[in-house]
Amino acid sequence: MTDLDDADAASDVTPEGMSPVAREAASGGSVPSPAIAPEHYRATLGHFCTGVTVVTSADGEGPTGFTCQSFSALSLDPPLVLICPGRASSSWPRIEAAGIFSVNVLAEDQEELCRGFAMKGADKFSGVGWEPGPFTGSPVLQGALAWIECRLEGLHDGGDHVIAVGRVLDLKAREGRPLLFFRGGYGRFDV
Repeated sequence: MTDLDDADAASDVTPEGMSPVAREAASGGSVPSPAIAPEHYRATLGHFCTGVTVVTSADGEGPTGFTCQSFSALSLDPPLVLICPGRASSSWPRIEAAGIFSVNVLAEDQEELCRGFAMKGADKFSGVGWEPGPFTGSPVLQGALAWIECRLEGLHDGGDHVIAVGRVLDLKAREGRPLLFFRGGYGRFDV
C-alpha cells in the first residue's frame, strides 16, 4: 500500500464513530466553547513542568522586569523566541516601549529572585546583581543559567496575555541546573 492509498483509505472514514462535536466540526460547522473554570484550568495545566525566567529591560526610569514562565524557543531561522506577559503586568508596558529585552533563565538556587520579580510594585532590582547585556543593555541577572537578548518583533493577542515575539540578538549559557515550576511549587532537576 502506498502513501496515496493510505490517504484514499483515510478519506473513506465514516462519521459513525465521531462525537457530535467532531461531526459538526468536520462538516464545517462551529464548535462550541465550553466554560472552563479557572481553578480547573490552572490545576490541570499545572501538571506541565516549566522552567522559570525573568524578562528584563531598561529605559530612562532604570531597569524593569518580571517573572515569566511562558517562554519558548519559536524559530531557528530566523532565531525567534516568544514570551507571554500578562496584560495586567506593570512591567510589560515599559519593556514593550523599550522594544528590547533579555530573557534570564533562572538556576535552581534562584527561587527567591524569582519570587521577588513576581511581586507588583516592589523595587525588584534592590540587592540584585546584574550587568547590562552586551548587545541591548538589558539587565543580565547575576547567576542566571542562560540569557537571551532580544528585539521585540511582533505582538499577538493571547486572551489575558500578550504573545510577544523576540528576535534573538545575542545569547549565552553556563553549566548548571534549572529552577522548575510544577503544580504551584518550585523544584529542581538532576540529569
